[in-house]
Amino acid sequence: MIVIADSGATKVDWRLIDKSGGVTAVSTIGLSPIFMSEDEIFNTVKSQVAEKVKEEVTDVFFYGAGVVGEEIVAKLTGCFSKLFHGAQLFVESDLLAAARALCGHQSGIACILGTGSNSCYYDGETVIKNVKAGGFILGDEASGAYFGKRLLSDFVKGILPSAVEKELVKRYNLDYPSVVQRIYKQEQPSRYLASFAPFINEFRNHPHISTMIKSGFEEFLMRNVAQYEYRRFPVNFVGSIAYNFKDILEKSVSNCNMRMGVVIQSPIEGLVKYHTESVECSSVNSVIDKSIKAIMAEADIKEYGLAKELLMKFGSVKKAVECYKSNV
Repeated sequence: MIVIADSGATKVDWRLIDKSGGVTAVSTIGLSPIFMSEDEIFNTVKSQVAEKVKEEVTDVFFYGAGVVGEEIVAKLTGCFSKLFHGAQLFVESDLLAAARALCGHQSGIACILGTGSNSCYYDGETVIKNVKAGGFILGDEASGAYFGKRLLSDFVKGILPSAVEKELVKRYNLDYPSVVQRIYKQEQPSRYLASFAPFINEFRNHPHISTMIKSGFEEFLMRNVAQYEYRRFPVNFVGSIAYNFKDILEKSVSNCNMRMGVVIQSPIEGLVKYHTESVECSSVNSVIDKSIKAIMAEADIKEYGLAKELLMKFGSVKKAVECYKSNV
């Protein structure tokens, strides 16, 4: 069995791939190696993931926000080694997860636009160049936190259009003292700022908000992506901001004389594809290939890619075939 995980601040998406090619999806609370103790991480993974594992685990691929430095890697590998005895352990950053999910085994430019933002040039296996994100104070352009900061800054300065300001105050019960208190006196201000993304999305067609979104995307592209070989490669994106504002993002990419690539909401399915196609997982890949061909035969599907999507989505040949036939 292979275990693959994509860990963010609030949740972890897990995929357990067994010898028969079945894929089990599990979701747990976010694992923050910076703020959580080794015991807390161990107990969470043991109760919510390890107890669902019914066969020997050969490989664990864990990608996470906050995976920076040898100390963090050692903490996570220490936990996983106790839970998955004898397995090969790989602990990497969420940026590498984004790159592998977006580009697979090909070179390319990968960007994260979610609560925060980041970017890199990737060679098909590892990150070669990374323009530092800088966090929501020094950077994180075009992230949820960035747009939330822009929105609240305009509110504080009194330059929001009256209709937008009225609805913002009504919905969030805002005033200047409460905003300052929440940003400067409480924990996780970036997450608070990013929580305004749904409001921004709702008002995306208002000229003031649409201009803010457009300028934020172009600032991200010119301050970050322009430092890579963007004339050679299209620009790929993962994350809720990129996914939900794809139409505006696409125009901004064009305005910066760049080419739009792939846009996905989450990297987990791309990571499953990457690792099942890897030499490291060739045995599992062979099993999955047999399952895909079985779906093609039983459901009379001609396209290999469609059969694979069904297997990844439904987790077994039987369920994939049943769901496909019921919708034909």
